[in-house]
Amino acid sequence: MESHDSAGTAAAASPFVERRRVPRVDSLDRLTVGYICIATIVLIAHFMGWRGASPTATETVWLLVAHLLVITLAILAPISRARARTHSFLAEWYPAIVMGSLYSTIGLLNSTSGAIHTFDGLVQGWELDIFGRMVAYDWIRAMPNPVLSAILHLSYISYYVLVIAAPLGFWFTRKRGEARQAIFAASFCFFVCYAVFLLFPVAGPLYYWPFPDNAATQIWPAQWAESIVLRGDAYGSAFPSSHVAVSVVATIFAFRGSKPLGWILLFPTIGIFFGVVYSQIHYGVDALAGLAVGLGVSVLVPHVRSGHDLQCAESGGPDDAPLASAESIR
Repeated sequence: MESHDSAGTAAAASPFVERRRVPRVDSLDRLTVGYICIATIVLIAHFMGWRGASPTATETVWLLVAHLLVITLAILAPISRARARTHSFLAEWYPAIVMGSLYSTIGLLNSTSGAIHTFDGLVQGWELDIFGRMVAYDWIRAMPNPVLSAILHLSYISYYVLVIAAPLGFWFTRKRGEARQAIFAASFCFFVCYAVFLLFPVAGPLYYWPFPDNAATQIWPAQWAESIVLRGDAYGSAFPSSHVAVSVVATIFAFRGSKPLGWILLFPTIGIFFGVVYSQIHYGVDALAGLAVGLGVSVLVPHVRSGHDLQCAESGGPDDAPLASAESIR
């Protein structure tokens, strides 16, 4: 009996005893599930005829399946983190991977009836109150400069690289804490914008005025940007400008992890702020609201994330957290 106890004590003290990480839900997982819950409530409300929307039963089922798949990823992520000996790429990046699909579901939901009410009239009124004119309509027609157009349209196109530049750069240079913080911040910003799109849909200038035909729109950057918008836009997603909001967040968190990277991203971010208006994709008010959301999210992120998540981020990730022995979790 004594020898058995001694063997057990020795095994417990051995550094080679099997140990497991306890799955722990991260703030990123809670954030993702929270947004999906909001989107599901709006979907059910639309199915019941809210705001004149009328998605069919088939459309509703497919959107619910999409929501369920995202929730499944959020449930599996903590398990993946617990089992990974190093950082689990998919467990940290899954919101970014599905973000484009979630954006598409917004367009589907906001346009299922073909006659859903949007708040463009209200936003256009704000535009006149603030600028005294429809700046999104007037600017590119008043200043059809090909050089200015090229700079601003290229800035708009750069958004698709800019939003992942900081977290991806940090991840592959093994600054995993900074990468996780940047991923959370961008996801938080996206979800805030997406929730507004569902609750306060604004179609934007794209659906109200034809694109101008002048020297500013005949260059390839302008035509490329127009093609991207026409193929990938989600109806009702103009206010606030998620392009501006997420670009601001990405740049701020780039500065927090690497000042040189922050400076690199700053200039295209400024270009995006003006470019979304000059290109007649967003109202000027959309850009201002996007700036406000981006700054607000950047301030809130350290307060929204739990203390454990921040500790993991600062120490390099969840694999630096204390481990639990197999015996202790049985």
